[in-house]
Amino acid sequence: MEPHKPPPRPRHPEGCLTVAIRVPVRIAVLVLVVPVRMAWDALVVTGRFLRDTVLRPLGRALLWVGKALFVWPFVALWRHVLVPVGRALGRLGTVLVVVPALWCRRYVLTPVGHALAWLARGAGAGLAWVYARVLSPIGHAVAWLARCLLVVPARWLYDRVLTPAGRALARCVRGLGRLLGVIGTGIGVALYWTLRVLLFLPALALWRWVLAPVGRFLAVVAREIGDALGHAWRIAGRISRAGGRALGTLFRWILVEPVRWVHRTVLTPVGHLVRDAVLRPAAEGARVLGRAVREALAGARDTVRQARADFRRMVFGEPRPQAAVDRREPQGPAARTLGSSTTALTKD
Repeated sequence: MEPHKPPPRPRHPEGCLTVAIRVPVRIAVLVLVVPVRMAWDALVVTGRFLRDTVLRPLGRALLWVGKALFVWPFVALWRHVLVPVGRALGRLGTVLVVVPALWCRRYVLTPVGHALAWLARGAGAGLAWVYARVLSPIGHAVAWLARCLLVVPARWLYDRVLTPAGRALARCVRGLGRLLGVIGTGIGVALYWTLRVLLFLPALALWRWVLAPVGRFLAVVAREIGDALGHAWRIAGRISRAGGRALGTLFRWILVEPVRWVHRTVLTPVGHLVRDAVLRPAAEGARVLGRAVREALAGARDTVRQARADFRRMVFGEPRPQAAVDRREPQGPAARTLGSSTTALTKD
């Protein structure tokens, strides 16, 4: 499946300057990029080889060593030391701290708290009586005196003196602000036209007639250099792949094919000949010899066992036969059943 290609960029009509810049730029960039691309491909192949043959096994070995040195000891320490010690400390803390604290709370702090709450309720009732009988009348009297001596004179002063004076001052400030606004507007207009004539119009002319054409020219050059780099990189990749295929083919015909031919035409027939003419007969002979040795050893063991038994009979005599012991339930009248009795109390 081919990779998705982006839609082609729309091409605008190009002038003679663009075409004149494009050809030398692409030639120069191609000459510079081809060695870089071939060196890059060689580095990529070398890096993949080192990754697969050196770095990945080394990483696995280092990972195993790291686990053996850092992970497994800490896991064993946690599992067999810290967890049991933590459980023992938890039980010890429960016995030495939690149980005494609960006892102290139940039999000391709770009665003391109830007593303090009762005292606080009594003090609150006394303070409420003082507030209702003493402080409240005094407060009402002080508020009446403050209203007569302070609030009424202050309100008369505000209505009769301060309000007219503030209105007059506000009118003066508004007039002064309008005057300053007119002066500022005139200064701003003068500065605007001064800056427009001295700075903006020359800067606009410089942008329109100098910087814009130079920017367009530099943009064309940069675009062509970018396109040339892209084309050169793709062409260099094709050249590098072709060179790699040629080197691979040369290596295969110089080394791989001769080794394969030697293996197919020389080593394989020689190996088959050695297997059929030497190894298989030798293996068959070894199996026959082993079978004969095992049979001889079995016969020797039987002979030795028989000689030992004959010597024992000659020295100690025939062994006494053991009496047969019947371990089954008794049969006939002696058997114990549900219909008969075997105890002295139930016998007829």
